Amino acid sequence: MSTVLETEEHQALRAAVAALGKRYGRDYMTSVVRDGDHPRELWAEAAKLGYLGVNLPEEYGGGGSGMAELSIVLEELGAAGSPLLMMVVSPAICGTVIARFGTDAQKRQWLPGLADGSLTMAFGITEPDAGSNSHRITTTARRDGSGSDADWLLTGRKVFVSGVDIADATLVVGRTEDARTGKLKACLFIVPRDAPGFGRSQIDMELQAPEKQFELVLDDVRLPADALVGDEDAGLLQLFAGLNPERIMTAAFGIGMGRYALARAVEYAKTRQVWKEPIGSHQAIAHPLAQAHIELELARLMMQKAAGLYDAGDDIGAGEAANMAKYAAGEACVKAVDQAVHTLGGNGLTREYGLASLITAARVARIAPVSREMILNYVSHQSLGLPKSY
Repeated sequence: MSTVLETEEHQALRAAVAALGKRYGRDYMTSVVRDGDHPRELWAEAAKLGYLGVNLPEEYGGGGSGMAELSIVLEELGAAGSPLLMMVVSPAICGTVIARFGTDAQKRQWLPGLADGSLTMAFGITEPDAGSNSHRITTTARRDGSGSDADWLLTGRKVFVSGVDIADATLVVGRTEDARTGKLKACLFIVPRDAPGFGRSQIDMELQAPEKQFELVLDDVRLPADALVGDEDAGLLQLFAGLNPERIMTAAFGIGMGRYALARAVEYAKTRQVWKEPIGSHQAIAHPLAQAHIELELARLMMQKAAGLYDAGDDIGAGEAANMAKYAAGEACVKAVDQAVHTLGGNGLTREYGLASLITAARVARIAPVSREMILNYVSHQSLGLPKSY
């Protein structure tokens, strides 16, 4: 794919990560899923090479770069068939929020480990009855006592939380009561995995992925005062500082997967011969693959724009671009996977070629972390100024 808009450093990063991904590849990830394990070896090697924490501050062991670099890492691993979904959560969401808004103590406690891969953090926002409506979040935190050093008690439920079983803590989105207005406002809390009252149960998914999904139950989980991330009065700002990187990284995830599927289909179309010429010489095969390539390239351009805006400190501009990038990548990924399976025909559904499982996996980029319909709602009223329908 074209790298004209990227610096030499970015191009070198792509090449290096692509080489790492190639050493592992789709077969490695498939075997990890089959064994019910996690991609520990790839995670550890990516961390050792400095890829996991490339976006985190240098003073805490990170690479000192940004979302542009982190998205390159995930995209290239995905294009090799071995994406690390927890990169979306641990360094991108949680690492970013703590780096931007955490206390000095929180930064010292978490960022070095998130950067070198020795610590992992999950992210809990979605609730059973709230779905995409973060304003309906009912997980609440209340002070047990008076004063700023009083403990917090956190109660509520979360669903579709990735990787809680391997995470050292979960960054949970809750709500606290504003003493002045009595209204609830968003806040973020670091909940250690062994906190009393913090229960989890695995959700049975059709999706074949090493990262498992969980439902969380928080039953008066007692947290120290310093479990609150950042300023109690800046909850939404802090929340969206994490959600924009999440959308950028989801776009990278989708683009990488789409590139992997497209590459397999192109390789097959060049060599598969049914009549006189390889099937790739027929426009009914060639043109849809060309369209898939174009749409993946366009999605990547918007992802690069979103990452550039975010890294430049333009949260509002990044919000619009990140949503558009996530939408475009989700659509491009699904189309690329679908066309790849069709190109291979019956072989596209065999375990040998490893594309059929991507039919389900590709939908993740359309559904999570926010549905394409909610992105269209966002663009309708934020970008176009149309009245809200909800």
